[in-house]
Order: sequence, then structure tokens, then C-alpha cells
Amino acid sequence: MEANQPVVVAARRTPVGTAGRSLARLDVTGLAAPVLAALVEDVTALGLRGPEGSVAVDDVVLGNCCGPGGDVARVAALAAGLGTGVPGVTVDRQCGSGLEAVRLGAQAVAAGEGTLVLAGGVESASTMPWRLARPAGPTQPPRAYTRAPFAPPGFADPEMGAAADALAAATGVDRPRQDAYAVRSHDRALAARARGVFDAETVPVGGVAADERPRRVDARVLARLRPAFTAGGTATAGNSCGINDGAAAVALVPEAARAAAGVPGLRVLAAAVVGVDPALPGIGPVPAVRAVLARAGRRLDEVAVLEVTEAFAGQVLACTDALGLDPFGADAERVCPDGGAIALGHPWGASGALLVVRLFARLVRDPAARAGDLGIATCAVGGGQGIAVLVERVG
Repeated sequence: MEANQPVVVAARRTPVGTAGRSLARLDVTGLAAPVLAALVEDVTALGLRGPEGSVAVDDVVLGNCCGPGGDVARVAALAAGLGTGVPGVTVDRQCGSGLEAVRLGAQAVAAGEGTLVLAGGVESASTMPWRLARPAGPTQPPRAYTRAPFAPPGFADPEMGAAADALAAATGVDRPRQDAYAVRSHDRALAARARGVFDAETVPVGGVAADERPRRVDARVLARLRPAFTAGGTATAGNSCGINDGAAAVALVPEAARAAAGVPGLRVLAAAVVGVDPALPGIGPVPAVRAVLARAGRRLDEVAVLEVTEAFAGQVLACTDALGLDPFGADAERVCPDGGAIALGHPWGASGALLVVRLFARLVRDPAARAGDLGIATCAVGGGQGIAVLVERVG
């Protein structure tokens, strides 16, 4: 095992709130800074100190999609009290931004450019700015818009809900399966919360200590909901994610530092980013997972846990079907085993990092986890991309 191989040794997140509700008073800095500060405390407690006896953060990498602009990571690092000497960079790969930040942080550690990198993501849908396009002419008013294009003219550029409907229709994922998957997500999140799975990872912020969204859901009630995005579609408010606020991040160190401290972690074995048809962006995890496994010389049947952003139940099921996985049966403990974004929420820029936090809970904090267990985090990305990161329990 190479000394510079990147390893996740700590993973933290805020509670996830519904936009306009429990975390609405906090902007991206208010969400991200407490998570970064908690990670430094965790690393200090693990004994991962530098040669001077203190914890020195080499860089902060955060994903963010719809924030205020500027360098959110640097602002959050300063607000977290990390010191003026700690830089930060903010990245945007849409819904894969948080996982992209982890990928970039791991690359920096592997290249020997840092011995402690904090990487993750943050989103505050509650405080995202209004956007106005410049007037097209001197007599025309500014034009409001909600997002930048996912693709240029000449390519399909659907909203993600409409794209999820199209993918479900193209792959034969019917409405009852989607509603059943939504129930599964909420039931598993509630069960995980009852077991205390989320306690060690959650950083209370703004007086909020628990996720707002998970609840008891009845499939019969879900069946009565109308399509939310397209006429005759199958994605509804009940089997889709919410619009949410939250932050998540991990601490990455070289394997040599982890081994010296004698603590467990998640070694980053490989990462992959792929492009797919912008008309069906939700299928992106399928080629991304295949690519990352091929890169590492591993097989899907070796993977203990697959965490995929549950933006829409139909999209997740289309991907698991294509990969040959059954989240209702044989693979129930492998696919999002503690619930996902349908139950917990989907704070866009943070969601990819939230997946790594989920892997850390299953493969490191869980007493049943074993050295050598593999996990994959993967996201679909608007505009037609997929991203995946493969990790292995060490220590």
C-alpha cells in the first residue's frame, strides 16, 4: 500500500433541512463552517497531528451549485477558524459537486500536495440568490431564471424531474415500484436514526440537531399523488427528493499518517467521471460505476455498499436494474441501506459528500464492518454526467 494513498479518516455533516424551514436562517457559510471545525476536532482527537504537534489543514475543497458566488470554501474555512493560512477552492459539478470535491481532495493527497485536506459540499436552497439575466436590449427588462443551462442549444436540456420521468419510461420502471422505493428510503432512514446511526456524524447547527424530512410514509397515500413534473409522468412529490439545505465534508490524509495513528478509514481506490446523453442524465451512475470498478480491477459483486443519490426513485431503480441489483431483495443491505435523498434530502452541492458520510457510517463506524470491505458513492449529474468514487475499509 502506497504511503500517499488518500484515506478518509473522519466524516461529518449537518442535519438536512427542508428549504425555507429549519435551517433557512443559515447561509452556505453558516452551514459549512461548523462541519469543517468539527472535522478538525475529530482529526485532533485521532492523534493525526503534524510535526509541530498541531493539526494543519492544507486545503479546503467544497462543492456548491447555487450559492452566492465567490469562493465559498475559503470563506467557510475562515469562518471555521482554520486560520488565514488555510486556502480554499469551490467546485461545481452540479449534483455531483460534493463528490467531485472529495475526488479532487483525494488527488491532492495522492500527489503529495497535502497531508490533510477537508473536502465536501454545501447548499442552502433557502438563501440561494435570485438570478437575473441582463436585458437583451435597451427597452427590455431583466429576465429572471432559476438555473444556468445544463447543455447548449442543439442538445436536450430537460429539468431533472422531467428527465427522471423520461428515464423511467425508457427503462420500464413503473409507478408502484417507485412509490415502494420511496417507502423503503424513509423506513430505512427512520430505522437508522432509531439505532443512533446518524448521531456520531451529525453536527448540530442553528439549534437543529436532526434531519427534518424522514417520516412514516404509506404507499397507498403515495399512489394518490399527481405527477409533479410532466403530464402522465411517474415522478411525484412523494417518490422524489426534496429541496434542501445542508453541508457535509470528510477529512483526507495519506495512508502513512493513518497507519501511524492506528485508526480505521476509507482508502480511496479509484474515481471516475463519465458523460452520457443530456436527455437522460439520470443513467450517469451506471457507466460511472462500471468505469471505476474497471479502473480498480474490482467487480460489483465485491462491493458491500453502493450509495447513489436518490434524486428520484425511478432514476435510482433504472440504474440498479441496469447494474443487476435488487434493492428490495438480495441487495437490500447494499443499496442505500440507511436511506437516501428521498428520505434525508438532497442539498445539491453537498449530496455527493453525504454519500461518503453514509459509507463511513457503514464501513468504518459500524462494528460489523471489516477491513477490505468496499463501497461506492455515485451521482447522476444534470447535463449528462456520472461520477463515482470507490473506497475500501482499512485498519
